[in-house]
Amino acid sequence: MHDIKFIRDNAEAFDNGRRRRNLAPLSESLFVLDDERRVAIAALQAAQERRNAASKEIGLAMREKDAARAEALKAEVAKLKEDFPQLEQKEREASAALDKALSEIPNTPLEQVPEGKDEHDNVEVLLWGEPRKFDFTPKEHFDIGEGLKLMDFESAAKLSGARFVVNKGGIARLERALAQFMLDLHTGEHGYTEVAPPLLVRDDAMFGTAQLPKFRDDQFSVTAGRGDGQSEEPASEYWLVPTAEVPLTNLVRESILDESQLPLRFTAGTYCFRAEAGAAGRDTRGMIRQHQFYKVELVSITTPEQSLEEHERMTGCAEKVLQLLELPYRKVTLCTGDMGFASQKTYDLEVWLPGQGKYREISSCSICGDFQARRMNARFRPAEGKATRFVHTLNGSGVAVGRALVAVLENYQEADGSVTVPTVLRPYMGGLERIAAAR
Repeated sequence: MHDIKFIRDNAEAFDNGRRRRNLAPLSESLFVLDDERRVAIAALQAAQERRNAASKEIGLAMREKDAARAEALKAEVAKLKEDFPQLEQKEREASAALDKALSEIPNTPLEQVPEGKDEHDNVEVLLWGEPRKFDFTPKEHFDIGEGLKLMDFESAAKLSGARFVVNKGGIARLERALAQFMLDLHTGEHGYTEVAPPLLVRDDAMFGTAQLPKFRDDQFSVTAGRGDGQSEEPASEYWLVPTAEVPLTNLVRESILDESQLPLRFTAGTYCFRAEAGAAGRDTRGMIRQHQFYKVELVSITTPEQSLEEHERMTGCAEKVLQLLELPYRKVTLCTGDMGFASQKTYDLEVWLPGQGKYREISSCSICGDFQARRMNARFRPAEGKATRFVHTLNGSGVAVGRALVAVLENYQEADGSVTVPTVLRPYMGGLERIAAAR
């Protein structure tokens, strides 16, 4: 979330950042809202000050036995008290209007982010691994899974509808093995603390990481209640997490950390839930784009001075997963027209899928600066004892487990329809070296 004082002091830079995102200037309209808020605050403060002054004058008038003046002042105080609710309402409405406008503005990209309109303008910065040369035509993951009778979209559709899957046997175990491998790597070698967070969160948590209000239609909401209409208790409303970024980042909401505690690094393997409201017709078959999927998330909380270096480090941790799995991938810097709402800079890792013959996203690692911290009121106290500052937040997939499963199936498929288990995963598979068709 943006700071209106910063925008007033840096209007040109703010509007230029919007231009780089292919958005229109906005500072002037924000100033109008801020002026209305200031006028409302000033009117309320003036009324409060006059009430306090008049109350003191009443006592003075009574001591001087000036009954007429005392009564006039009492009438003035009564009128001021009568006006307070309206003045307070105007102040609340003006402040809310400005806050709403600020909450819907995307983060400003860093200067080093390349300008562009969409994914076609992203910049490749690394190409790792050599795609395997097959002596047969490689299949897509859903054909492999269904051929093994271990991936069942038909049953999932009966249970839940489109964009769900039932994995069985060796493929179900492979998915679990991938998640355990990633968590062991990030906690054992990369220094992340594993967290088992709630998967149901409240509005404030979703607002803190910027899923609300702008992306409301992309989320799943649930209501807890008796369901019989007889409960006297109000229903509790929650959101299913679209990513563990939400609970992990909000662990520091409304807190003041000591600089010595930073950086904090968290990881979690959780199911994630997305409505995919804007994905009609895209990846309708298979596991690429589902309503429910498993992902290992990485989150870092740092000082402003640490955040750029931490971004490179986090991305490297995600890359290590793909390297150990021996999956070819490329790293791209997202352009200003393709980066996320809360991001200042994002690297995407795209894994090679031979069945599709293209690279597909498997991880996004983003630095958000203090954008989320302002929404969460997350601060730290510098070692020198100066005034508190907002922390910087970063998040990334380390990596998307469902898509890693897709990549393993496609890259390790064999001509007979079986799938070779990557060497690094075999200890998690009880030594199994190959997944064959279910009998």
